[in-house]
Amino acid sequence: MCGIVGYIGKQQAYPIIIKGLHRLEYRGYDSAGVALLNGHLNIYKKKGKVSELEHFIAQKDNTGSVGIGHTRWATHGEPNDVNAHPHASYNQKIALIHNGIIENYAAIKTELLKKGYQFQSETDTEVLVHFIEEIRQNEQCSLEKALRLALTKIVGAYAIIVISEEEPRQLLAARKGSPLVIGIGTEAGEYFIASDATPIIEHTKNVVYLNDNEIAILGESGLHIKNLQNVETTPYIQTLDMALESIEKGGYDYFMLKEIYEQPNSIADAMRGRLIAKDNYVRLGGIHHYLPHLTNAKRIVIVACGTSWHAGLVAEYLIEELARIPVEVEYASEFRYRNPIIEKGDVVIAISQSGETADTLAAIELAKSRGAIIYGICNVVGSSIARATDEGAYIHAGPEIGVASTKAFTAQVTVLTMLALMLAQHRQTLTKEQFSFLLHELENIPQKVNKSLRLNDSVLEIAKIFKDARNFLYLGRGYNFPVALEGALKLKEISYIHAEGYPAAEMKHGPIALIDEEMPVVVIATRDSSYDKIISNIKEVKARRGKVIAVVTEGDVLIPEMVDYVIEIPQTHEALIPLLAVVPLQLLAYHVAILRGCDVDQPRNLAKSVTVE
Repeated sequence: MCGIVGYIGKQQAYPIIIKGLHRLEYRGYDSAGVALLNGHLNIYKKKGKVSELEHFIAQKDNTGSVGIGHTRWATHGEPNDVNAHPHASYNQKIALIHNGIIENYAAIKTELLKKGYQFQSETDTEVLVHFIEEIRQNEQCSLEKALRLALTKIVGAYAIIVISEEEPRQLLAARKGSPLVIGIGTEAGEYFIASDATPIIEHTKNVVYLNDNEIAILGESGLHIKNLQNVETTPYIQTLDMALESIEKGGYDYFMLKEIYEQPNSIADAMRGRLIAKDNYVRLGGIHHYLPHLTNAKRIVIVACGTSWHAGLVAEYLIEELARIPVEVEYASEFRYRNPIIEKGDVVIAISQSGETADTLAAIELAKSRGAIIYGICNVVGSSIARATDEGAYIHAGPEIGVASTKAFTAQVTVLTMLALMLAQHRQTLTKEQFSFLLHELENIPQKVNKSLRLNDSVLEIAKIFKDARNFLYLGRGYNFPVALEGALKLKEISYIHAEGYPAAEMKHGPIALIDEEMPVVVIATRDSSYDKIISNIKEVKARRGKVIAVVTEGDVLIPEMVDYVIEIPQTHEALIPLLAVVPLQLLAYHVAILRGCDVDQPRNLAKSVTVE
């Protein structure tokens, strides 16, 4: 889950690399480092954020037109200067940066120790760079061949970039299971490499996405891509569909707040060209070919992690109620380890914002091996999940930089809602009137989300009251249960307050023991089919002196009389309430975290894209 960046060309590499690391810092921020080639190899590393590395390098030699940089989310070894990347070979001639995990590093390290190699760090990456050096010396070969031979012996996932003092006008990159994108510069021999497109977009829009088990050789001789059998392939050049302003804060203090406020647009973008309510039209072109498999499925299995798993739970309610197809929602991180029952022709939907989530990719591989048809729902064009699935749909939310997902959640739910409506239409499980009403309601969601965002000031006042709480409980029923889970997750992720989401009816089966006058309880209590039941749950909390914050439907007069604080959201069909109810919960988490002095864009111990298992 680290961020890596590289440059080779005629410009000075360091300014490009350090800016790229700032762009990639959402992928990891335990430590950072750069390696620069200017006749000799200079490596600078520092624990902490990229700004601390930048300060450290300020008075040092940072010249050179070839360089690599890394911002780390620790897996092997604690965050410190020594464990930071880049790592150098024993002879200090080769430098390497790495995103991923080398699973058999211990065995390789044991053999290298027997040969006299000494290790400075606790990382698997240092083992790899020493291993490459050992092969190069034994084989008396080029760096390219040594890298290729080393990778045939490696077990695990990696995205790596390698430079060498002995081959100073060349930069090598390789990937397996971790993303790498190559930007083609405007001048001959100029290339940019990064974990994703965010460091590249301001330099070029022409990119090549490296495939698994491929090595890229970049330099004055151009761009050459080979597989591990040394067979060269033709690069497929794509044009980035991303604007520079989409990865900048645009006047907001934090990316998270910007992305919360982008939701009216991101939801509309998810529907654009796919839903026209007046024509009773809804179509996801990316799944049209396999639509008969979906409509005739005996069951659908959804695999996802974190916030995407919560979106999958909403989809379970949507698909089962609207299309009457049984749905199971699985944690991708558990799916592959419990020998799930998947048979040929089964339908599996994989959801991931980044399209690179390692556990979800592993779940896809398992399901494919058993003959399942795989659909992907992701945000990043060209991502691993987009390429690994049979068909699917992009959510078109635009870049999401904040680690705590906001607009990706609502865009995922929007796409999954359209999928449920497509299935309902083809299965004829809704009347024409019901179908038309839901299409019109969904089409109006962006303006209703915009209205929900006007609650910001009132949510801030509630946040001020509860910023020092030690625990929160979130309750919801039906469609609002996944919203309760998502609201609790947002608060945990960025404010470090313990929070739990529960089905409201389950409260009396244990969690009610926690409730006293110190316990804030957030209840999603909108007017829907569970309204009378949720009132009973609120009364149970109030009988035990709990402080209730209720998210209610605009105009409700009953619940506001019995709770402590009220957040009103616009009226909509209960199947679409998650798209509105989650917005004030995102704002609540944001404001509580800010009031507690937390960095909401880079919360401790977390990274945006979990590309390791």
